[in-house]
Amino acid sequence: MKKSWLLLMLLTLLIVPVVSAENAGDDFVFGDPLPNAPELAARGDYQVGVQALELIDEGRVDILSATSDDPSPLYDRPLMVEVWYPADLADGEIEMTEYNDFLGRADVAEAPNIPFSFAGRAARDAAPNNTDAPYPLVIVSHGFPGSAYMMTYLNENLASKGYVVVAIAHTDSTFTDTAAFGSTLLNRTLDQWFVLDEMARLSAADDGFLSGLVDADNTAIIGYSMGGYGALNAIGAGYNGLAANFGPGANIDVLVAGNEDYIASQDDRIKAAVLFAPWGGNLGGIGLANASLWDEEALADITVPTLWAVGDEDDVSLFVGVETLFDWSINSERYLLIYENALHNVAPNPPPAEATEFAQFERYSEPAWNERRINNINQHFVTAFLGLHLKGMTEYAAYLDMPVERSNDGSVDEETYWPGFPPRTALGLRFIAAGSE
Repeated sequence: MKKSWLLLMLLTLLIVPVVSAENAGDDFVFGDPLPNAPELAARGDYQVGVQALELIDEGRVDILSATSDDPSPLYDRPLMVEVWYPADLADGEIEMTEYNDFLGRADVAEAPNIPFSFAGRAARDAAPNNTDAPYPLVIVSHGFPGSAYMMTYLNENLASKGYVVVAIAHTDSTFTDTAAFGSTLLNRTLDQWFVLDEMARLSAADDGFLSGLVDADNTAIIGYSMGGYGALNAIGAGYNGLAANFGPGANIDVLVAGNEDYIASQDDRIKAAVLFAPWGGNLGGIGLANASLWDEEALADITVPTLWAVGDEDDVSLFVGVETLFDWSINSERYLLIYENALHNVAPNPPPAEATEFAQFERYSEPAWNERRINNINQHFVTAFLGLHLKGMTEYAAYLDMPVERSNDGSVDEETYWPGFPPRTALGLRFIAAGSE
């Protein structure tokens, strides 16, 4: 009996192919819908182009060069961004590209940078499709460290649905230029605001591929981890000043609640935000339990709609920290998507094939989840949320109205199943909707 069982197992391994990012070839691209993907994960009707830009913010505070004698030196801050947009492909042009990224981080000798490449469904430098322009703008801000390519599955998907998506490679905060944390604490919000201004300027210009393409007055920010930390501040939640102790010093005062410059900087072009596991709500992960970079009153200053997503086992931002920030945002129409048994990596692409070491792999992986499945679920909910709040597609409201909070409690027979999810697929999730008070 034992020998027969072993033989059966051996035959199974020989017959069933193993599919991975490494051996799936041209048919595999991060973000492609799995057969069990929820309804709105499918790509839209637009072809997608992608182009890189270098932006320069003149006169930014150079926190890394600060001294006691000169605590606020200035420099011209470079920012590389990648832009995905509705495109009009020429004959023979294909909707495929290759993204080049890195594992590891520049500031850790034991984690050297390792290059890797992966395929994407976008045409490099394709001509824009101006038929329905201008398109709403989506600004994407990665974690620490990270890159502009961490969420290509979502960026391409949104561009195919009629958005211009710009992902920032935050200087001093990428895998290849990781620097002191104070720079990230100070620059996240400032980078997001600056990129919004630049996209508006480039769209208003008479030439360039972005000319006339961007509706910057109709903008959303998507932030993951430290990107979410910056996004919360960008939409109205002023910091309480605690972050000054981690490097920025008094320079961060311009982002603190109640500061006149901060109040004057609020940008009403930002109409919504998506917050993946935003950091800073509870600093227990760095030994400061119950400390927060915000006071409760600051979150009440957020008035734009927000979609939040987090794992209930998040050990970086801490689930309790994200939940607290969500609960404090009482004047925002808001939604909280919870991945049960998930850690912090509920936003990025799946691990690349080159991530063969544990430390490399865990930077992207979720032990209890299929990352491609998470990507599809994110595409579904972000599509519904942005479609409703940036495009006024009221029919998408139904996909944000769950008949039961916990997906496992839904039943197709009793019409309590989550909308948009095929039968037997809405599992391991919670969804909380809260209106403004």
